[in-house]
Amino acid sequence: MEKKHAWTIGTILTWTRQYFQDKGVDNPRLDAEVLLSHILGKDRLYLYVHFDQPLEQRELEAFRAVVKRRVLREPVAYITGCREFMGLAFQVSPSVLIPRPDTEILVETVLAKLAGQNTAAPALLDIGTGSGAIIISMLHTLAAATGVAVDISAEALLVARENACRHGVADRLTLYKGDIFSAVAGRQFDVIVSNPPYIPQKDITGLAAEVRKEPHLALDGGADGLDFYRRISQVASAYLTAGGLLAFEVGQGQADAVAELGRTQQFLVEAIVKDYAGIDRVVLLRDTRQPVPQ
Repeated sequence: MEKKHAWTIGTILTWTRQYFQDKGVDNPRLDAEVLLSHILGKDRLYLYVHFDQPLEQRELEAFRAVVKRRVLREPVAYITGCREFMGLAFQVSPSVLIPRPDTEILVETVLAKLAGQNTAAPALLDIGTGSGAIIISMLHTLAAATGVAVDISAEALLVARENACRHGVADRLTLYKGDIFSAVAGRQFDVIVSNPPYIPQKDITGLAAEVRKEPHLALDGGADGLDFYRRISQVASAYLTAGGLLAFEVGQGQADAVAELGRTQQFLVEAIVKDYAGIDRVVLLRDTRQPVPQ
């Protein structure tokens, strides 16, 4: 990116795509476009409509800086400070796990179940909320719902609070710092949802460099990756209303084990839902103390 070169949007994208590819960066073209869009404050369509637009020196310098960060395997979402989830833009930082498309399946599945039950004003609990993407998306859809979100990280809760305000649900969402259910003793909810840490400890060092930049606490699921599923399922019924729903996102190959943990605690395994790649990704457990109203 020499200063003497008359860089246009098109030429800089071509150069950056090749540079990322040479450095082994996944999705080189997409990452180049997202980062340049971020620097210019425009959407990606703008790049194609203005392919021949020259870049100013300050824009080139700012883009050069983020390209260096990406080559060092900093996730794009941390560089831009934003990630889309369920059609909403969420603030993210290195304090929180980056929301992923597979997690949208968890949200969509729970919303569909609630719609089928005609629950007027469900009370929701999100354990390990991180950025708040799961529960904020649900509250954004369910205008009458109220929510509680807990996380052990105070820094994560600050991000979640900002996102709740951004999407107009802060008045219906209470955030607590705590471990699992410690902050909600004596309360009950119609739905408990969680995307807990589920990477087995031995597998963490083998994760992609970008993933290893995310918070260790949000990744480490213990020796077999199931620690948090055990802890949550063992006591969840005390925090669910009769007939309530416990919904988990799970890692690849974990669905059957998590379902069995639910059965051991007298939950009905209502569904196991696959992600876009055909991998079992969501486990729904139903409290059996009374029939679910239809």
